Amino acid sequence: MSAPAAERTLVVACAALLRELRAVLDQLGDTTDVDVVALLAPLHNRPERIPAAVAAVLDERTGTFDHAVVAYGDCGTGGRLDALLAERGVGRLPGPHCYSFFAGAQVFDALADEEPGTFYLTDFLARHADALVFGGLGLDRHPELRDLYFGNYVRVVLLSQSEDPELVAAGNRIAERLGLAFEHRHVGLEPFARSLGSLLAPPVRR
Repeated sequence: MSAPAAERTLVVACAALLRELRAVLDQLGDTTDVDVVALLAPLHNRPERIPAAVAAVLDERTGTFDHAVVAYGDCGTGGRLDALLAERGVGRLPGPHCYSFFAGAQVFDALADEEPGTFYLTDFLARHADALVFGGLGLDRHPELRDLYFGNYVRVVLLSQSEDPELVAAGNRIAERLGLAFEHRHVGLEPFARSLGSLLAPPVRR
């Protein structure tokens, strides 16, 4: 008797998580039936567009998977992403944003309580700050907007997933450009791996 076919899982992910997502999938192993579709990271500058972009992938891939999950937080959608996913019976990573599930909710909440005026970086954002922060907010063209966006911030905290000194240096430069203090907290991939592993667990069939 042949073994039953493995469940096919679709992961709709933010491209800002793709490197870390691939690394964790490699750690988890046996992911030959996981299909990842990444949505462009600049969607975060227009979070109202995230639910429709996720819905488009889910609808386009209907019938090609047994189990779908979404590798996003709420990400500024104001609950609209959760409402969409509830209609389709699809789960997502827990928490409001990637900073929370990369660091773990307890660590992130402690950082936020310690200093509410914190601008957070991940490895991806540290690599691509020129395009996503300075370019995306227009600060490269209009540096006078710095106070409008960051006037109430006190520090930049890099929540690093890898141990790359070049990223720490990049985070420090970003903080200097913004006129803010800099801190580095290495969080690794373990909190993210726990959340993703739970999310990928196939639903119980009754």
